[in-house]
Amino acid sequence: MSSHPEIAALLARSNRLGADPRNTNYAGGNTSAKGTAVDPATGAEVELLWVKGSGGDLGTLTEPGLAALRLDRLRALTGVYPGPEREDEMVAAFDYCLHGRGGAAPSIDTAMHGLVDAAHIDHLHPDSGIALACAADGEKLTAECFGDTVAWVPWRRPGFQLGLDIAAVKAANPQAVGCVLGGHGITAWGDTSGAAEANSLHIIRTAEAFLAERGRPEPFGPLIEGHRPLSEAGRRERAAALAPLIRGLASTDRPQVGHFTDSAPVLDFLARAEHPRLAALGTSCPDHFLRTKVRPLVLDLPATAPLDQVVERLRTLHTEYRADYQAYYDRHATADSPAIRGADPAIVLVPGVGMFSFGKDKQTARVAGEFYLNAINVMRGAEAVSSYTPIEESEKFRIEYWALEEAKLARMPEPKALATRVALVTGAGSGIGRAIAHRLVAARAWAGTSSTSRPRTRSSPAPTTSPTPPPRPTRPTRSGCWPPNWASTASGSTGSTPTGWSAARGSSPPAGAPSAPPPTASPRTSWASSTPSAPSSSARCCPNTSPTRSSH
Repeated sequence: MSSHPEIAALLARSNRLGADPRNTNYAGGNTSAKGTAVDPATGAEVELLWVKGSGGDLGTLTEPGLAALRLDRLRALTGVYPGPEREDEMVAAFDYCLHGRGGAAPSIDTAMHGLVDAAHIDHLHPDSGIALACAADGEKLTAECFGDTVAWVPWRRPGFQLGLDIAAVKAANPQAVGCVLGGHGITAWGDTSGAAEANSLHIIRTAEAFLAERGRPEPFGPLIEGHRPLSEAGRRERAAALAPLIRGLASTDRPQVGHFTDSAPVLDFLARAEHPRLAALGTSCPDHFLRTKVRPLVLDLPATAPLDQVVERLRTLHTEYRADYQAYYDRHATADSPAIRGADPAIVLVPGVGMFSFGKDKQTARVAGEFYLNAINVMRGAEAVSSYTPIEESEKFRIEYWALEEAKLARMPEPKALATRVALVTGAGSGIGRAIAHRLVAARAWAGTSSTSRPRTRSSPAPTTSPTPPPRPTRPTRSGCWPPNWASTASGSTGSTPTGWSAARGSSPPAGAPSAPPPTASPRTSWASSTPSAPSSSARCCPNTSPTRSSH
C-alpha cells in the first residue's frame, strides 16, 4: 500500500470504478488526484498530480501505473502552448514536468487532469454516457437528463486543447459536477476522492435511467426474417465451420488470433432491421475504433443460408472490405500519415451465429470483441432516445493514424517468433511432447495440448516392461509432413481435421496425409496459454478450435 494517502485513495477509487464494466471499458479512461509531497531536492513541499499513465487498466491499476508530475510546471505549459495545430508537441513537454524517476509515461489526457481546477478527476467511457455523447442532439439530451449539473463539451480530439476546453467549462459552470464530452465519454470531478467517485457514478447511473425511461422500444427495429439466432448447438456448429475461413481472411495482411462470442446483445443486434445501417456508420469513441477499426465486416445472408453460399459471400465481402478500407485511407491520408496498418477487418459479424474478433494475441482479440459490444450498447442507447451520430470519418482517421498512436505502437516490444500461431501438440503429457509444448508457449504460440496417458501418482511404480507399441502409421513425404495422429485429439473423431488447424491462414492437411488410428482411450484435451499441462480458458481465443461462448 502507498505511504501517501492521496495515492492510496486514488488507487482504491480507480480499482472500484474499473471493476464494473458499466463504468468504463477495458483499459479505458483515467483518474487523478492532486496533493502535496516533499521535494527531495529542496526539502520544501510541492503540489503534485498523480494520474493514470498511458496504457493499463483502471480495474488493476497499481502505483507504478501512475505518472507523477509537478503541478506548477504542468500548468505553466499554457504559456508555451502553440495552439491546436501543434498540440501533439505538448505530450513531449510532459516529460519536463515529471516528479522523480519511475512511474508510467503521461498519457494524452494528462492536460485534462492538470488544467481542470479540481482536486480529484475521473475521465471514463461508460456506454450510457457515450450514448448521450453520440446522439444527434446530445447537448439537448444532456441538459434534459442532468439540468445544469452536468455540462456539455463539443467533440474535440483528446489533447491539450481539450484540457483547456474542459477547464473553461468548469470555470463557467461552478455548479456542475462533471461534463459529457461529445463523441467521447464523460469527465467528473470532486474536492475529495469520494466526491469525485460519487459524481462519476451519479452521471453514469442517471444516464442509464434516462435512457431506460425515455427510450423507445426496439431501437434496432423489428426482427428480420431468417436472422433470428440459431440454437446454441447450431451456432457452435456453424461457428466451428466458419472460424478457419474467417481467421484466414482476417489474416491476409498479417496472422491474427481470433475470439468468438454469441452473447445475447450481439445476436439481438444482428437479428434487427437497423443493424446494417448502424454497423456501416462505425464506432465512435476513440477507444472503440482504435481496436475494432472504423466499421466491421457484416455478413448479409440469413442464418440458415447454406454453408457453401456463406463461404462464397464472405470471400466476396472481404475483398470489398479491403478495397473500402484502402479507399478510406486514401481519402484522408496526408504526406506525413503513417503507412496503412492492414486492410483486414478486426470484427466480423455473422447474423444468427455471433461475432468473431481478431488481434495480435488472445487478449487483444477478446478486448476487440468487448469494445464492439460496448459500441452496440452505445448505438442502442443513442437510437432509443435520438439517432446514433458518430464523429466524422475524417476525425476517426486522425485518431486511428495519429502520430502519437503510431509512436505508442513503435515502443511496443517486437513479438516473439511464433506469436499469433496456433499449434496442436499431441502426447503432451510427458517427454518430448511436453517439452515441445513448453517451447511453443515460450515462443508465444497458442498451444492446444492433448494426451491419452494418465499422470502417474507418486505411489505408482514405473512399469518394468513397455507394452508392445501399435504399428507406426506411414508418414507422408517430408514436403507434406503432418502430425499423423492430430486428427483425433481436437475433433474427437478419427481421420478428420479439427476445426481450423494451426496454420496462420487456416490451412488443411496436405493431400495424402494419413488418418489417425482409433484412440485407445478418450483423449484428455487441454488448451494452454502458459503451461501445457493445465487447462485454461484460452481455447475460446484460439480461432482454430471449436469456439465456445464468451463469458461476457
